[in-house]
Amino acid sequence: MKIIILGAGRVGASVAESLVSERNDITVVDTDVVQLAQLQDKLDLRTVAGNGTHPPVLEQAGAADADMLIATAARDETNLVACHLAARQFNVPTRIARIRAPEFQDHPEITGDGGFYVDHLICPEQTVTDYIWKLIQFPEALQVLEFADGRAGLIAVRSYAGGPLVSRPIRDLRAAHPNIDMRVVAVFRNDRSIRPDGDTMIEPGDEVFLLAASEHIRTALSDLRRMDKPVRRVMIAGGGNIGLRLARALGTQYQVKVIEANRTRCNYLSTQLPSSTLILNGDSTDEDLLADEAVADMDLFVALTSDDENNIMSCMLAKRMGARRTIALINRQAYADLVEGNRIDIAIVPSQTTIGKLLAHVRRGDVVAVHSLRRGAAEALEAIAHGDPKSSKVVGRRIEQIDLPRGATIGAIVRSAEGGPLGPLRGRRDAPQFEVIMAHHDTVIRSEDHVIVFVENKRIIPKVEKLFEVGVGFF
Repeated sequence: MKIIILGAGRVGASVAESLVSERNDITVVDTDVVQLAQLQDKLDLRTVAGNGTHPPVLEQAGAADADMLIATAARDETNLVACHLAARQFNVPTRIARIRAPEFQDHPEITGDGGFYVDHLICPEQTVTDYIWKLIQFPEALQVLEFADGRAGLIAVRSYAGGPLVSRPIRDLRAAHPNIDMRVVAVFRNDRSIRPDGDTMIEPGDEVFLLAASEHIRTALSDLRRMDKPVRRVMIAGGGNIGLRLARALGTQYQVKVIEANRTRCNYLSTQLPSSTLILNGDSTDEDLLADEAVADMDLFVALTSDDENNIMSCMLAKRMGARRTIALINRQAYADLVEGNRIDIAIVPSQTTIGKLLAHVRRGDVVAVHSLRRGAAEALEAIAHGDPKSSKVVGRRIEQIDLPRGATIGAIVRSAEGGPLGPLRGRRDAPQFEVIMAHHDTVIRSEDHVIVFVENKRIIPKVEKLFEVGVGFF
């Protein structure tokens, strides 16, 4: 696929790195020649220096025969104008824009056909906020991911000594919960992948990925982790876009304190958040401030400033002073790998959290959801099976008959109980009935099934995608 990426910042570079590894033809456009040079030294791609809102620059980047434009520049207006030009002047089939202002999300008529001709809007700040919100709901988990519009969930959890099913074989999971179907799809031990089967022993410290219907997630967690008390008190360091969105999401259901260094921003936050939210003007690495505001009583301390070092230091300080759990937003992946699991419970890399939203539109076959796991090393994707046994490599076949590449595991299937497409779930009182089926060797895949696949090595993703492509004869 020929893809133009507008913007060589953190998000653009992360997208480029992910897509280049999958043998796409990538061109990156940016006005910063130094960033472009660094990217070209690191990756096998083409760069064009210039403003992506200028037609000659897009033409030089190959927009005339590009399959996709992904606009990830720092300014929303730049991304929207670039998508408009790509559609109207160069007829680029797919246009994706990264936006920050919630007003664009709230008014799709501005961005869609007739406006800026954007096919898909990606908002990294909202994606990160949703990610943290899930971790607040499930404080024991390292990751909580949704599939099939929330019908199924994949959780990553660190097993602990003394857990009911720790130091026991995986087959005991079914025996412990005979009426609940759940499946361990992957185990990572000392950063090495272990292909699980019924005899695999889950050891203390293992990173376990477990798939289940959403209503059974808490039961699955309780088998591997000591259940934490619900989160009630949250301290947020940083009142920027993500901090504001998270504080809004928490609302009045939680006791929320926000620390922001900029006084003008504090005044703005006070107009946007409930009166029950306490806004503090100060430095989140100030030990006296944290002590005065009872950080030791906090269930969760979340550092969301734009400074990696400040986020790391404030989380480490909060943890040492007694905060039960800490989450740090860290842009540099090397930093995140270094500090997570020590004084910082979870390190979130925004570019890796956002990448899944973009990859869902790049994948071949009808892939509707992609989640990056273990900071991009692995992936979980949701693909819809189409066709019939003649036109499809998966429909009408048992799992054991499908030519899955080594390292790929079909974990579950979400199926409409009425047959046909699954349809949306959220926001509908008349949502269609469904069933979540854990995949076993004799499970047969039907047309329109949502198939959840765990891929432990991204290099095999093209082979997985081909399995879900429908032969021309079907049409």
